Amino acid sequence: MNYLNKLERRFGRYAIPDLSKWLIVGYAIGYVFYYMERFFQIPILEMLMLDPALVMHGQVWRLFTWIFMPPSYSNILFYAIMMLLYYQLGSALERTWGTFRYNAYIIGGILFTAVGVMVGFFILRLLGMPEAYLMGYSVSTYYINLSIFLAFAVCYPEMQLMLYFIIPVKIKWLAVLYAVLAAVSFLQNGWAGRIVILMSLMNFIVFFFSTRDYRRVSPQEIKRKRDFRAQAAPPPKMRRADGALYKHKCAVCGRTDLDDPSLEFRFCSKCDGGLEYCQDHLFTHQHIKR
Repeated sequence: MNYLNKLERRFGRYAIPDLSKWLIVGYAIGYVFYYMERFFQIPILEMLMLDPALVMHGQVWRLFTWIFMPPSYSNILFYAIMMLLYYQLGSALERTWGTFRYNAYIIGGILFTAVGVMVGFFILRLLGMPEAYLMGYSVSTYYINLSIFLAFAVCYPEMQLMLYFIIPVKIKWLAVLYAVLAAVSFLQNGWAGRIVILMSLMNFIVFFFSTRDYRRVSPQEIKRKRDFRAQAAPPPKMRRADGALYKHKCAVCGRTDLDDPSLEFRFCSKCDGGLEYCQDHLFTHQHIKR
């Protein structure tokens, strides 16, 4: 990932330390807005949501303020526990990757979401699909948290979490479950929701595929391994006229390793056909060419 190395050398000093903490603070502000909205009957959160149609009418702050909207407004205690978990996972990722790379991952997810929603809005509107105007209601910070969880599971797949504080479960299996739920949600949603889900997880998709080693599945590597296995494979056992099995046989005298276990056999690099000779004829035989 040379491009990240170059960006880090140039902009690394601007990275925000402990970014996970500021994400949690943003969610807390969103919860405050939610209760203020219910108490004062002022649609504060609707003024923050990412609505592409209103962005085109000059409300450009919506491109950024949607990150203040919490993943959910029900069961605050449960989501407070989840936010604490995501903070711990995000902090661990920041220690693993470094501050700049973790910033790039989170901010990349935010930018992918905002740009994807705007582009998707234009495409759906050009296709005459009315759900384009409902796209803003599908945007949520839920998938930012999910991308943190999935990235942590890729880095530490064998780590165990205590599900309901009782059941030990490896984090990789929880990541598979969340990925399946995201896929089901993707299939059940309309095109507006699908665009939001895809673009919200694009930072994880880019991270996952950019960290794979594709050399091992390249045609050259597959051929190299096949040739190596063929060369390293032991010679097949063959059968003499009396039915006994042998591994080595001299192409000149016909002696085998069964005739004299102390005999040494070698292949001749100058003969075609992979012919084998005993120690007495290895240097005295006539080379055979096809």
